[in-house]
Amino acid sequence: ERLSAFLKKKGVRDIKITNLKRLAGGASKEQFEFELEANGKPCRRYVLRLEPVEGVAITSRQREMEALQLARAHVPVPKALWVDVDGSMLGRPALITEFVNGVTKPSNSDSNVTGFGTVLGKDLRSRLVVHFINHLSSIHAIDIKDPILESFQIPNADPKQAARWQVNWWTKVWHSDALRGIPILGLAESWLKQNLPDTAELVLVHGDYRTGNYLFDEHHAEITAILDWEFVHIGDYHEDLAWTFLRLWSHSENNVLLASSLLPARELANLYTENSGRRIDENILHFYQVLCLYKCSVICLGSGLRAAHEAHNHQDALMSWLAPAGYVFINELIDVIEKGPHL
Repeated sequence: ERLSAFLKKKGVRDIKITNLKRLAGGASKEQFEFELEANGKPCRRYVLRLEPVEGVAITSRQREMEALQLARAHVPVPKALWVDVDGSMLGRPALITEFVNGVTKPSNSDSNVTGFGTVLGKDLRSRLVVHFINHLSSIHAIDIKDPILESFQIPNADPKQAARWQVNWWTKVWHSDALRGIPILGLAESWLKQNLPDTAELVLVHGDYRTGNYLFDEHHAEITAILDWEFVHIGDYHEDLAWTFLRLWSHSENNVLLASSLLPARELANLYTENSGRRIDENILHFYQVLCLYKCSVICLGSGLRAAHEAHNHQDALMSWLAPAGYVFINELIDVIEKGPHL
């Protein structure tokens, strides 16, 4: 009833909603699929992304909507149609997009949480990686001053502001949500503040670009939609690259770690440079590898565990499952800081 009332306020007529059901996954958002027949047009499928009472991150549905609208002309994304920015109509902030066909992992995969250690196989990954890098390059080529991005802020005070904003945000989240202190995260916070890099180039950063966050056609090995734009912001392109290299959503084959289960990190970085023309500075990349691991630790051991502890999330079991993953991120965080710039 609430969804129907919302759509009426958005100008949709002759509404008939059927097959409304919850989708699996969605640790940070409650996701539902439904079919809608309206305005005299045939029935179509849609996805509702609804903010939980408390999730692993507080993000903006308005910024997600704007990013999807702008990115649609450059890369495959779900078509964003309606947004309830403050939740005044649907109870909680929400975004509705068209449904896109595709899978996030091969049908024969036995991986549990989407994107964690997905095994793609040599043939599939060799074809997917081309699209993966092409689309990342295209996202980073989007004009960040486009008026569609009206709710985005552009770091422009000094060369370190983009990095500083991200460090300040995630350290604040940790201080707010941590159930107990973890010394290494305090040390990592100090390291990050002391090693802020100058931004190489400001781009639209997806913020969660990895295998598991795109849909693909398994038969044709083509990416049909890039998903989960909730962390989108304007920052340094090294941040997206560092995220794709994280070990927990990579897979080892013949003792070689494949970043995002696609290619060894060095090869993936070289492919990005060839495709985008952007040079990779290993010192800047190293900083963002540390930041990304700090961010993942905060999500798992701060916000996620807090949400599970207070029973404020529809995925309480998954939130608790992510806690041990947080310690894996911390171990990798220590390793990356100790090794220094290294691909």
